[in-house]
Amino acid sequence: MEEVFLPRTEFDSYDDFFKNYKVNVPEHFNFAYDVMDVLAGKIPGNRALVWTNDEGFFREFTYAELKERTDAAASFFQSCGIGRGDMVMLILQRRYEFWISILALHKLGASVIPATHMLTREDIEYRNNAASIKAVIAVNDGDILKHVDGSLPVSPSLKIRIAVNAHGIDVPSGQACVSPDGTEHPASTLPDGWLDFTTGAASAPAFKAPDRNKVNENNDIMLAYFTSGTTSHPKLVAHDFTYPLGHIVTAKYWQQVKKGGLHLTVADTGWGKAVWGKLYGQFICECAVFVYDYHARFKPIDLIHKIEEYKITSFCAPPTIYRFLIQEDLSKFDLSSLEHCSTAGEPLSEEVFRKWFDITGLELKEGFGQTETTLSLLNFGHEKVKPGSIGKPAPYYNCVLLNDEGRECEDGEVGEIAFPLEGDGSREYGSFNGRPTFPGLFLEYFRDEEKTKEVIRNGYYFTGDTAWRDEDGFFWFTGRSDDVIKCSGYRIGTFEVESVLMQHPSVLECAVTAAPDPVRGQVVKATIVLTESFKPGDDELKKDIQRFVKETTAPYKYPRIVEFVDELPKTISGKIKRREIRAKN
Repeated sequence: MEEVFLPRTEFDSYDDFFKNYKVNVPEHFNFAYDVMDVLAGKIPGNRALVWTNDEGFFREFTYAELKERTDAAASFFQSCGIGRGDMVMLILQRRYEFWISILALHKLGASVIPATHMLTREDIEYRNNAASIKAVIAVNDGDILKHVDGSLPVSPSLKIRIAVNAHGIDVPSGQACVSPDGTEHPASTLPDGWLDFTTGAASAPAFKAPDRNKVNENNDIMLAYFTSGTTSHPKLVAHDFTYPLGHIVTAKYWQQVKKGGLHLTVADTGWGKAVWGKLYGQFICECAVFVYDYHARFKPIDLIHKIEEYKITSFCAPPTIYRFLIQEDLSKFDLSSLEHCSTAGEPLSEEVFRKWFDITGLELKEGFGQTETTLSLLNFGHEKVKPGSIGKPAPYYNCVLLNDEGRECEDGEVGEIAFPLEGDGSREYGSFNGRPTFPGLFLEYFRDEEKTKEVIRNGYYFTGDTAWRDEDGFFWFTGRSDDVIKCSGYRIGTFEVESVLMQHPSVLECAVTAAPDPVRGQVVKATIVLTESFKPGDDELKKDIQRFVKETTAPYKYPRIVEFVDELPKTISGKIKRREIRAKN
């Protein structure tokens, strides 16, 4: 279906792609109506969503079934008083009701805020008030409902609470069920004030869709994510209704999903990566989405079983997942269905790249983006891949690197990644509050004009991430701009050193930070989680790691301090809390 929005879908080279890729944006574009409902009419019997969990339950939804389900849910939500512009928080883990709910809310013009199930009561209180959240739709699992209820006394905007049963398929809250593996799930208690999703959607009257011209404007807020702040309260990143069109590049040209295929991205629905790889771009490209919903502790090897069993055609996961997988004996599995693999979010070592290629014959295509953007840099198509590089700029993201004085960097010079907001004459941009924009770029930090102006200024969006560009135009990520280590006059990017450390066989995870030094100002410190075959307390291992870094990259970058730990401190989104590590120096 991408051809509906793209005048051209095929390109001869990266240069052709970057210069001539263009998106036609309809007025009042709404993904649920203009993509999902259209597909329900075009290919009604084709599979759209394949869901299974670790209790043996399985459910496959066609496009026609998703339309029926989303219409019913939209009618139910409408009857609850949810409409255009209302802020609705979804805490649904990997339940299939997430897809039904988010599409139903799009049909009403509501603003959706996906959130992780790991939020505490205090987290929910902050989010309720920062966004004036009117409704919460949450899975009845663990303490989620209790935390939502605990937030009520200080959350005057929250009026509607809807619960989804954590177990079974279409099982209402309060009803017991038995999973195919024989596990009995007793009836769960639904607290006072909560409505049951399954019952409400099943009994809702026929959906009366609002006037399409009144559902939404293109620059209304469709989707928003709270970033996982490590130094202050999270910011709310607001995206408009054209945002899904920005993910055509993500799905078609980076993940290389195919029509009729089955794509698996590893991500919980509480994080932005879920809609990168489990929703918008994949469906526009008519590729089904695979969801593995697990309750027990996650085991990466389970993904290999799913790839083999369900014949997954494309796979996207962070480098950590690939690092775990290559330690398994994958020769016992049939992975021949895989046609493309991609990765993002962390350092990708050449060792992992090579081992995965040796096992599968597939190159890992790395990419770069943020909650504030869609995919911004990528390794395109079948062009040359440089392991460890985040690739070249995606169309619309005419990436530049700027130094501290605002000058564009030369090749080889580290600078902050920035995206110009003015076109080059070949693009037609929209606008928001008088500034140019394009599909995929966020609108603003909701209700925080000061923070927005800090990153959108002088005609650029400043990412806060740093990189350097080589002579072939490939970009190499070095770290956050505030994570640069200044040692004896050298500027050292933390990501660069982490990328080298990850190539050492003893390193499972690592974080590189600055440690104060009376002579050099700062020195490089490496905090390392070891693989199972290595033990901490080995001074020779520390020396070997230091020697390895010296021999692999510029010697001045080696970690003068090496510390072994059982685990790294992380935010609820899994990002390493480097500030917490630095505070212990």
